Amino acid sequence: MYFNNDWALVVPMANEENGFAPLISLLSVQLDRLESGKVYIVVDKASKDRTLHLAQHLSEQDDRYVTVWAPETRNVVEAYLAGYKAAYNNGHAFIIEMDAGLSHDPRALPMFLRVLNEGNECAFGSRFINGGSTADSAWTRWFLSKFGTLLANWLLGTTMKDMTSGYQGFSRNVVKQFLDYPLKSTAHFYQTEIRYLLRKKRYMEVPIHYRAPSPSVSPKAIRNARETLLYYVKMRIIGKKCFL
Repeated sequence: MYFNNDWALVVPMANEENGFAPLISLLSVQLDRLESGKVYIVVDKASKDRTLHLAQHLSEQDDRYVTVWAPETRNVVEAYLAGYKAAYNNGHAFIIEMDAGLSHDPRALPMFLRVLNEGNECAFGSRFINGGSTADSAWTRWFLSKFGTLLANWLLGTTMKDMTSGYQGFSRNVVKQFLDYPLKSTAHFYQTEIRYLLRKKRYMEVPIHYRAPSPSVSPKAIRNARETLLYYVKMRIIGKKCFL
């Protein structure tokens, strides 16, 4: 099988000064092993420490890392989309997203690339399939993720094992489609919205190991999740097709 090695990774970072070096070290190991790939580090005004400086210095030293300064973004979803847009405009065939803070393991990157190279349009990270797991996570965070998956599948008619993971990858044509779509999510529900909209695509779930950096989810994020979920439930009830 031909292996397309023209891929990119999008990683939004805010106030990641302390964890910057450990993450970059692990990412560089994977880039070396794969002998390919670019990493788009997205930083916006939410970051108040030296994260931007560290990212820009890294980009000057290693051209595999691209710093995307996005002062116009208002939330993490817009930060992700800024990274996707930069990677898409540079012509990459596959684009993967992951969180900073080592909540996602860079060693899973080869699995995402294999799934995409096998002809799937989407590769969705899953903690709740064989080979996946959560670690160092407060039970409340685990419950929100598990319950959120069960609720989304029930209300939206999806069948994925994990509807809330932020570790995922897409082919170029899929990225273009959701860049052009008016997403309603501004926080955590973004991953669920994306998976719902892409449920008709060729996809595979990839087992991942997840470490939650924080047990908390803000009331604002929960409110946005509720409003977005109810919107798509309403669209489903009235028979409006919502998929990309």
